Amino acid sequence: MKENGCSRKQGAASPCAACKLLRRRCAQDCVFAPYFPADEPQKFANVHKVFGASNVNKMLQELPEHQRGDAVSSMVYEANARVRDPVYGCVGAISSLQQQIDVLQTQLALAQAEVVHLRVRQTASISNHGLSPSSPSNSGSPSSSRFAGSQARPIFDMDMMMDHSSLGLGESMWSC
Repeated sequence: MKENGCSRKQGAASPCAACKLLRRRCAQDCVFAPYFPADEPQKFANVHKVFGASNVNKMLQELPEHQRGDAVSSMVYEANARVRDPVYGCVGAISSLQQQIDVLQTQLALAQAEVVHLRVRQTASISNHGLSPSSPSNSGSPSSSRFAGSQARPIFDMDMMMDHSSLGLGESMWSC
């Protein structure tokens, strides 16, 4: 909690940002002074514009002192969000972040599916090219003679094609 008590007690009081904006004398027990210092005038200006000085005063008076700092932080955050987006405020910012999370989760799922697909293809390719310890031509089993003359094909021969444009991801899933 910031205190401007030193300058107030010595007589030449510098009014807090709230009292300065409201053009009133800043009393020694001003409820705004600890939270709206004179060197941060825009902080109170936005809060005043959104909530009004009387409402802020009432809210702070009703709270215990140990909760006032958090309440002021919340009011400042909401007021700044309302100044940027008068209709939605914080909800607009939260909604935008949620949409970004949804897009990123979709991209992550696609990347994970691609990794699985590539691992399956790699495993199939390794096993079909005779890179395992027992070569198919030397094993003597009937199933190995069946594959000896045929062309090697992966076990799962399906490509995981995804229409990225329908997901709103643009050309590449790796682009920002």
